[in-house]
Amino acid sequence: MSRTKALALALVAFLSACSEAEGGRDRPPPLVKAEPATTMRFVERIEAVGTALANEQVTLAAPVTERIVRLNFDDGAYVTRGQTIAVLAQGQESAELSGAQARAREADQQLRRVQALRERGFATVSSLDTQAALAAQARAQAAGAEASIGDRVIRAPFSGWVSLRTISPGAVVSAGTEIATISDVSSVKLDFPVPETVLSALQPGLGIEAVSAAYPDQPFRGRIATIDPVIDPDSRAVTVRARLPNPDRRLKPGMLLTVAIETAQRMGLSVPELAVVGEGDKRFVYTIAPDGKAKRTEVRTGLRSGGRIEIVEGLKPGQQVVTEGVVKLSDGMKVRLAGAKNAVPAGQPKGKAR
Repeated sequence: MSRTKALALALVAFLSACSEAEGGRDRPPPLVKAEPATTMRFVERIEAVGTALANEQVTLAAPVTERIVRLNFDDGAYVTRGQTIAVLAQGQESAELSGAQARAREADQQLRRVQALRERGFATVSSLDTQAALAAQARAQAAGAEASIGDRVIRAPFSGWVSLRTISPGAVVSAGTEIATISDVSSVKLDFPVPETVLSALQPGLGIEAVSAAYPDQPFRGRIATIDPVIDPDSRAVTVRARLPNPDRRLKPGMLLTVAIETAQRMGLSVPELAVVGEGDKRFVYTIAPDGKAKRTEVRTGLRSGGRIEIVEGLKPGQQVVTEGVVKLSDGMKVRLAGAKNAVPAGQPKGKAR
């Protein structure tokens, strides 16, 4: 390469560098938005996921192997306490009851005769005792036959809604076969685990709010009823049971609900979440100094709520904090505030700010 050509290339490079430096000097400060740090209400919340349970629920099963004669419920019907749900065949048991009742009546009559003879001195005490025992035995047999019939009539132990029917009259069921499930869902129990570390913040009577995926816009409110006295040694969690009113029966047993418990509230200094910059385990914001420069300020953050974050330490109320354009900044950089007089660089027409 000739000396003349080398000098020409050097001159071009020098002129380019000068042009870039001049352009950097002419580039305006970054345009940012800022707002003062303000106080707002923050609420400490404990969140968990729980499962809904019926207030009362029972599965009625056949106590003996027998044929179903009658079913007295429809799918999802409401039944009252003591209502007959199913009747099993009881022909043989009815016959046995009739025979036992007849023997019991005969034994009672015989007992009365012996008692009358004893009063007149024609019967011994031993014969009276023997007949009394026979009469008692006959009554016990009649009661046993009656109980056997009662086992073949299945009744609702409490009021509630019955499950879908899976059997039909005429079917022969064995002992233990499920006939119907009755659920009282006028209110529901909600069981959810919480870490043992928050146990001191919980107590019976504390209000909760639960949300189901089925009704995301309708929170269900209730209160803590019981806290399990035993902590799970594997998960280090304790089960909390709350009760939720359920008059419209929207909550179903087995539903998964997200639970939120408000344990404490306070007023705290806040800024928008976008104003906070993270670096490792530290948090920073950019404040605006009186000379119009951005100052990188370390802060300690707390709770989050509604797109804002609590500033526990590092800021004062009313202090201007950069909320938009944070990524453009470095410590000590001159900035232009959107909406301020210096938002348009000098010599540039309004409406053409970059």
